[in-house]
Amino acid sequence: MAPFDSVTARLILLLADTGSIGRAAEREGIASSAVSRRVSDLESRLGVVLFDRSAHGVKLTTAGEAYAEGCRTVLRAIADLDAVMADFGSGQRGSLRLACTSSALTGRLPELLARYAAKHQGIRIDIQETGAAKALLSLDEGRADIAIVSDHYDFTRFEIKPFEDDRVWVLAPPDHPLASQIQPRKDIAFDTVIDYPMVGIHHTGSLDRLVGEAAKKAGKPINTTVSVESFPALVRMVEAGFGIGFLRSTSLHLLAGTDLVCAPLAEPWALRQLLVARRKSSPLSAAMKSFITLCSDTYVPSVPTPRQDGH
Repeated sequence: MAPFDSVTARLILLLADTGSIGRAAEREGIASSAVSRRVSDLESRLGVVLFDRSAHGVKLTTAGEAYAEGCRTVLRAIADLDAVMADFGSGQRGSLRLACTSSALTGRLPELLARYAAKHQGIRIDIQETGAAKALLSLDEGRADIAIVSDHYDFTRFEIKPFEDDRVWVLAPPDHPLASQIQPRKDIAFDTVIDYPMVGIHHTGSLDRLVGEAAKKAGKPINTTVSVESFPALVRMVEAGFGIGFLRSTSLHLLAGTDLVCAPLAEPWALRQLLVARRKSSPLSAAMKSFITLCSDTYVPSVPTPRQDGH
């Protein structure tokens, strides 16, 4: 069977409609001899006669009618496929695979995804909740289109944009010795808090690494009494008196219903960002482009918390 030729298929249907090689050639803007040659070549390859020729024009044979119906079916399928691909190209259909940290999912990401889903109902959203390092690995291995992670990593091979500012806060029980130094809307120096026993979170995770590096630069050892793998667990362990804890601002809602006190750290390193990242070499689909644009358009840099010295 010869490969399907959509140009010849349209000529077959034009001949069936007009009954005239001349009129079909005129509609297609080609020579009548070219039409005749295409039909003859096709009949030769198929081994059948598609048209009865006469002085009055051409008429489909039984075989020709079957072939013409097949042409209509295939051309409709091609047109439908073009329409589907146009939807994918415009971002109305497709998929968006996100790899993101818990911090992203406890911040503004869910509301942003709801807005995106309402506008792009044909886009299937797949979310992988994972650590930042694994999220970036998913990008490298092509298992995710976009990652939303903290900025505490090497992004040289990625294209990045800011997603959300995310400051580091310290929290403590109300009867903790540190509690008397925590005042509403006042930041607190890292040197003031690092000497106290603490509850660790996500060993080798971005927050754990950030606090660990800050302590190392300050020349202070970290006294971790216990480590947990989730922020809700950290809050509960701090409530239970195992030590102070550190949370990002995107997770402060977990303190609702508790009597814990908290304050933002004063150091510049404690004001971090969540970033939208994608591989520089990956194709930018319409679904990805519209999501990244929405993230950028809705990003609002945070206003620094007033320092204790009033500056």
